[in-house]
Parts: sequence; C-alpha cells; structure tokens
Amino acid sequence: MAEGHTITIEQGTDLVRVVHDGQVVAESRRPLLLRETGCPVRYYLPPEDVRTDLLSASETHTYCPFKGTASYWSLPDAPDLVWAYPEPKAGVAEIKDHLCFYEPQVVKG
Repeated sequence: MAEGHTITIEQGTDLVRVVHDGQVVAESRRPLLLRETGCPVRYYLPPEDVRTDLLSASETHTYCPFKGTASYWSLPDAPDLVWAYPEPKAGVAEIKDHLCFYEPQVVKG
C-alpha cells in the first residue's frame, strides 16, 4: 500500500439491502465492510445474496492499484451499477467475487 493509504475489511452483520425501481436486487446480513482512505465505506455482498439473474455483464473494467481490476454489471436502466474483483490483490483477497453497489440501503441492527 502507498504510504498513508489503508484498506481494512471486516465482517458486518447489519442488513444491507439494494432496491432499484421498487425491486429488491440484493439483501444480505453478511456484508464485508471495506474502508479505504479517502473513500466512503463500501459493502461487498456475497453473490448468493444478490439477484444476479437481474444483472448483465458490462464491458467496463477499472483498475485500482490497491485492489486490482474490477468487472462491472448493469441493470437495464442502470449501467455499471455493480462491481466486483474476480481476482483481487492479496491484501484484499476476501472480497473475491463479492458484489458492491453504489448507494445501498443499510439497516442498522
């Protein structure tokens, strides 16, 4: 990691729900909480807690020097809404294949 740049990952227990156009796309009580310097907390959800049948693979890929190359998925009217790291760097290996959404709803407790 670059000096001053940290990433921590912990197992969460809060309910994380992703609703798009009134449809529940994901719901999980076992999110991985990824905290990265300069970024909001991100919730990485196990794929079995996500309606992957609703998602279509995107051509988009981005590269993070700390996490690796991300692949993206879209909903019909929400391009690149979801991303994951199929082959994450060793320091963040536990997020492998977990899915992350922009703006999930987090229900504490």
